[in-house]
Amino acid sequence: MERDEVIEVMGKPISRELLGSSIPARLAYIGVDGAPRVVPVAFLWDGARIVVCTVPKAAKVGALRRDPKVSLTVDTEGYPPRVLLVRGTADLELVDGVPDEYVEASRKIVPPDRFAGWEAGVRALYDHMVRITVEPTWAKLLDFETTIPKAVEDLVRAYHA
Repeated sequence: MERDEVIEVMGKPISRELLGSSIPARLAYIGVDGAPRVVPVAFLWDGARIVVCTVPKAAKVGALRRDPKVSLTVDTEGYPPRVLLVRGTADLELVDGVPDEYVEASRKIVPPDRFAGWEAGVRALYDHMVRITVEPTWAKLLDFETTIPKAVEDLVRAYHA
């Protein structure tokens, strides 16, 4: 997929809504045993990359060092479903302390009245974290009003032919 196509998908209003929501992303990767994994993660969209932060000994860190290819989805539960699908390659960086992106991503899910205490606890706990950044190389938005999965689109087209 061309970069400008990815930017167009990521910039759609529904995509921006999903990226800014409190919905966790589901991060898919290949574990060190070769089996697929999917984990919910807090994330931050910085306008160009999806950023996820974690502890250095997290299973996903070792797996992503071996095979950095990932997929992510951010999706709703209601009707019509809204689904943002993203693929890319993870870049990992060990950082001192707690990355700002982790704090900002968490701001979306930690209640405001508990945030100061949460942040103080996190900053006291973590000496290092791993910043995982994914620049999307492929993206698709399914809103089930203007876009649907290709297999369904093909079925509808065949039905009306």
